[in-house]
Amino acid sequence: MSAPTYLIDSSIFIFRAWHTLPDTVTNRDGQPANAVHGFAQFVQQLLAAKPTRIAFAFDSGLGQSFRHSIYPAYKANRPPVPEDLKRQFAWCRAYVEALGLTQVTSPEYEADDLVGTLADRERERGQSVMIITGDKDLAQLITPGDYWWDPHRGARLDPGGIEKRMGVRPEQVADQLALAGDKVDNIPGVPGVGMATAARLLRRSHSLNALLADIAAIEQMPIRGAKRLMQLVDTHQETVRLARQLTGIHCHVELPSGLRLERGDRDAAQLHELSTFLGLPDKLR
Repeated sequence: MSAPTYLIDSSIFIFRAWHTLPDTVTNRDGQPANAVHGFAQFVQQLLAAKPTRIAFAFDSGLGQSFRHSIYPAYKANRPPVPEDLKRQFAWCRAYVEALGLTQVTSPEYEADDLVGTLADRERERGQSVMIITGDKDLAQLITPGDYWWDPHRGARLDPGGIEKRMGVRPEQVADQLALAGDKVDNIPGVPGVGMATAARLLRRSHSLNALLADIAAIEQMPIRGAKRLMQLVDTHQETVRLARQLTGIHCHVELPSGLRLERGDRDAAQLHELSTFLGLPDKLR
């Protein structure tokens, strides 16, 4: 089997660098450049593995997507993205471009959706994928032969590893999140139902649709407080149906025509100019 295609959920690694490196790391004009420095180091670490096919997905709206039209309170618990960080997102994209690497973004869809769409396209051509992220939501995309990988935490999970860690199969992850809710994204769920309880429900019902089609059966499940749990799911089933529209990754985003995932040639002049402006060390150029 050929080497997997690397699909990177870029935003999470930019945010990590923003929070990890001090803002005393600046560019030539004295503006904070800590996030782009950390991200550039991360990119070089990935390239050291010599992937033949690779793409970086970015969140262009930094907080806005089609999910807000479904549920305006989606991610409303998050503070606005600072202007200093918005600038660094643009520099990160410019850095990827200068290296001759493919990047994708969308004003309507999130990086998760772009990764999901690319993963489907790659599998159609017989490629397995390595989804590089720290976000549990993307575990729903993993099929046999694929991996979910968080290089910063040393976690590399295949479908069996995801089931062991989360208690559900990858294709059940979006259902699990809909039942439990997701505080990180401000997605409501069933009060009192966490990820472990959601996993127990789904192991016995196989899917959220099956669970909601026979809510009365929950009372007979060998789960502590089954009757109360049945009542909670019954009362909040519309909330769960709404949440499921938010937790599922959209894998049919229209991508630019002629998109190529093979590594291209770096633009030496552009990379030199950008690296000089950002104050990147030689090893990151």
